[in-house]
Amino acid sequence: MKTRIVIGVSLIVVVLAMANLFVSHAQQALPGSATQAAGNGALPLSNPLKVALLKWYRVNETTRFPVGSEPYGVCFDGTNIWTANFGDGTVTKLRANDGQVLGTFQAGIEPYGVTFDGANIWVSNVGDGTVDKLRASDGKNLGIFKLSVPATWMAFDGTNVWVPNGYSTLTKLRASDGKNLGNFTVGVGPIATAFDGANVWVTNSGDGTVDKIRASDGKMLGTFAVGSGLAGVAFDGANVWVASGGNGTVVKLRASDGAVLGTFNTPISPYGIVFDGWSIWVTGTYVYELRASDGAILGLFNPFTNTIGAAFDGANVWIAGLNLNMVGKL
Repeated sequence: MKTRIVIGVSLIVVVLAMANLFVSHAQQALPGSATQAAGNGALPLSNPLKVALLKWYRVNETTRFPVGSEPYGVCFDGTNIWTANFGDGTVTKLRANDGQVLGTFQAGIEPYGVTFDGANIWVSNVGDGTVDKLRASDGKNLGIFKLSVPATWMAFDGTNVWVPNGYSTLTKLRASDGKNLGNFTVGVGPIATAFDGANVWVTNSGDGTVDKIRASDGKMLGTFAVGSGLAGVAFDGANVWVASGGNGTVVKLRASDGAVLGTFNTPISPYGIVFDGWSIWVTGTYVYELRASDGAILGLFNPFTNTIGAAFDGANVWIAGLNLNMVGKL
């Protein structure tokens, strides 16, 4: 009995030692790793929850897959990745596990954002101010809804789709049938939205503000000055993150009251933002990974020049490479 206990303990020690060795090698092999980025600080390399996915450390490489012309928006539907291809008026569907193209579907003029509602993909079209509803299973077009030019990055609140469109308008569409449930005034040049579980946050590129809108009735709950050239926005479960391209920063706002909790440098021209459960990923000229708790830089990547949209599939972050007509899987 004692022999079995000793053997069991010895095996546990060996496994722990091997895990530590693997992480140590990963740290040494990765330029710009979390440890290097933080100087002498001991920071975790990546989301520890990814241990179950056998991906608990970061690998500094990008797998690339061709899509349509000038991809902007990216979203994940639980199995597949979708891209809005601004340059050719199409949407591409790729299988997330291997990047295999499963279909290319026609959208409106200059597709910009893609959003999944649990069953369908919504596509906002900048050029003609329309929104397409595509069935995720086969890409069939279930409806085209006319709004105002430009229709930009949308958000789904569990029941409705919120679309920034026009000079200062946010439109609420019922996801079941696309019925317009209201047009709400927001700041100048609304470009992107995020849902925090109760409210919709809108970045206004024209006046450098972020609006907080109550999803139930569209009531304006607050307007917060953030910076210039605002673009992407993401919710991390407690806070809202906003890309300020004009300032070369990302701003962290407390969702409850809009208080600024931090401003973090991410030059040059931060654009899209996505949360992976642990980190904030920021696209632009480079791709930054920031620790959500305090904004510390955990990684700097250069998968493409001029990256735009981003999505997280539960294991990997997908980045739209505008100039190369590709998406990268990090």
